[in-house]
Amino acid sequence: MKSQQNGAIHHLYFEMGDDVVASLTQYCHDHGVRNARISGIGALREIELGIYQPETKSYHRKVFSETHELLACQGNVTLKDGEPFPHIHIIIGDHDFNALGGHLFQAEVAVVGEFILEELASQVHREMDPKVGFPTWCLTKGEQEGF
Repeated sequence: MKSQQNGAIHHLYFEMGDDVVASLTQYCHDHGVRNARISGIGALREIELGIYQPETKSYHRKVFSETHELLACQGNVTLKDGEPFPHIHIIIGDHDFNALGGHLFQAEVAVVGEFILEELASQVHREMDPKVGFPTWCLTKGEQEGF
């Protein structure tokens, strides 16, 4: 992975074989990125997506091994247990021009990946929410009043 930073904006260029989620997590850890917005495009393979099932408080997961175009990637970085946690949703396209999407657990770059991290000044972190079944945003009292 190659990177370039200009203020709060980080341009990340992933090369063939890079693990998207692990590389983003490591980059955020190494560069002190605590809260950010994520976007990206490229081509991926070995993509593990999930759809959350509230009834069972678990994800239905599926792996797409073949190469897919990364049509859209949107997510955020917050702290979970004091470490950067990228939460990413993507839409991928196959060779028949069908689109699929869900929560991204992992993916390998098949050709290239172009991602942008935009650091945010907020101090949002995640804690387990037993009602939901996974760690959700925790906002400070002052931030909640701002809505």
